Amino acid sequence: MRAIIVDDEVAARKALRDRCAGELDIEVVGEYADAESALAELPQRSPDLIFLDIRMGKLSGMQLAEALGPTAPLVVFVSAFDRYALQAFEVNAADFLLKPFDRERFRMMLRRVRERYAARNSASYQIAAATLAELQRLSQARLEARPRLLAETGGAMHMVDVARIELVTANRNYVLLTIGRESFQARSTLIQAEEAMSSQPMVQINRSCLVNFNHVREVSRTARGDYAFVLSGGMTVTSSERFRHRVREHIGKFVVGGARED
Repeated sequence: MRAIIVDDEVAARKALRDRCAGELDIEVVGEYADAESALAELPQRSPDLIFLDIRMGKLSGMQLAEALGPTAPLVVFVSAFDRYALQAFEVNAADFLLKPFDRERFRMMLRRVRERYAARNSASYQIAAATLAELQRLSQARLEARPRLLAETGGAMHMVDVARIELVTANRNYVLLTIGRESFQARSTLIQAEEAMSSQPMVQINRSCLVNFNHVREVSRTARGDYAFVLSGGMTVTSSERFRHRVREHIGKFVVGGARED
């Protein structure tokens, strides 16, 4: 088994490395002092087993374990705090080693790990893991299709579904996200907001305004030839001459037969 060790204590990493050195079927392929570095290296190291401390820096060992996918390596938590044991098994850890541990406890852990590793290599497990991975991929795709943004209104922060946002308006260092008669404020540029809402058909109609075309209910022309849009919530916004051609191109996609309005 290929193993990595993730612990912010040098002595703890050495103790695990020395224990593993006495096992013919375990090869330590990486050591990390923080969870962020380990997470970044996982695709290259392809470990079968992770020895994982819990209390580390910005990203805890528990958070790292929760971030792993359905085909993740086996995880053995190694901690000086036994209060984390129940939480460790809730994330399906293979075992929990309480520091300091002796040789007998280490070998007991390895027996459990080897049993789970052998079960993982069975044909039925491979089929189940592949099915679960595909279900997670589809679920993540649905979430990415309807992301949420954190924005403020009335002194409170809200998670806003981007599919509900009708209009984005630049306001100095902020943007206003309009949903019906409500407006939410987020610290962002118009370009950043457009990128964050890439799942929606956002069109810039003037220097400071993006319109979600899923919420356009009426389109008309002004005396100058610009476009006026009535949105789902009843608000009316108007394009500018600079963006007239871009808006006309987009509107042309909705014209029956592909004709475009001049």
